[in-house]
Amino acid sequence: MNRWLLGARPRTLPAAVVPVALGTAAAVGEVGAVWWRAALALVVSLALQVGVNYANDYSDGVRGTDDVRVGPARLVGGGLASAGQVKRAAFAAFGVAAVCGLVLAAVTTWWLLLVGALAILAGWFYTGGPKPYGYLGLGEVFVFVFFGLVATAGTTFVVCERITAISWLAACMAGCLACALLVVNNLRDIPTDREVGKRTLAVRLGDARTRWLYIGLLSAAFLLVAAIAIAGRPIALVGILGVVVAAPAERAVRNGAVGRDLIPVLGATGKVQMVTGLLTALGIAVSA
Repeated sequence: MNRWLLGARPRTLPAAVVPVALGTAAAVGEVGAVWWRAALALVVSLALQVGVNYANDYSDGVRGTDDVRVGPARLVGGGLASAGQVKRAAFAAFGVAAVCGLVLAAVTTWWLLLVGALAILAGWFYTGGPKPYGYLGLGEVFVFVFFGLVATAGTTFVVCERITAISWLAACMAGCLACALLVVNNLRDIPTDREVGKRTLAVRLGDARTRWLYIGLLSAAFLLVAAIAIAGRPIALVGILGVVVAAPAERAVRNGAVGRDLIPVLGATGKVQMVTGLLTALGIAVSA
């Protein structure tokens, strides 16, 4: 069981929890909110995140990309599970997301089926298929769109069947935080990714500019917290306290941490997501 938990990459799960929390908070005070739908949206988000993680493990493993790693071992690349087992686990997770998404579509709008299908396809082809877009430096686009805009604004929509300005601001903030997690992961993997021809955005930008991108994404997230407060949810400013958690991670990145020294930074970035996102969500809800 521990190997499957490892393969699910728990440190990435804040990227699934935070946007749903923000989207739910943005629906507080809206007429006609149906709160059980938020719980289902959380299941969809978590299932998609786990499905993407297993799909990446499978695709990178069969390509040999994970044969030499600095970070935690992968299921296929590390010989902890067969490629077929991991592929089935990915499909099972995507299946859970699809079923829950179907329920949400049935009670809101069938257009959600298209959004869900695109999310699953994007998750699979991130590192899967003949030309994975994650190998072309487009991974951050997928993360910002689906784990920022779609997950946050989508949650607000399924709860109250409208999307508010606050929801869009929160969606951009969630996207920046999720991208920061991916960027620091890819910063760590620049040497091995370059060696196997995996042209992530970090590989394309190079070490120095990737570090500035990471810092810029976190800074943008905190500026968006301030924007949410100014836009009418003043207590959301409590999310700025996430700066305290972010400071050591930013310092390590600025000071040139590489390889295994970036593994704690990855964990810290997940904590920044959780602290900043959940405090902001609480502030948004209380301010409504």
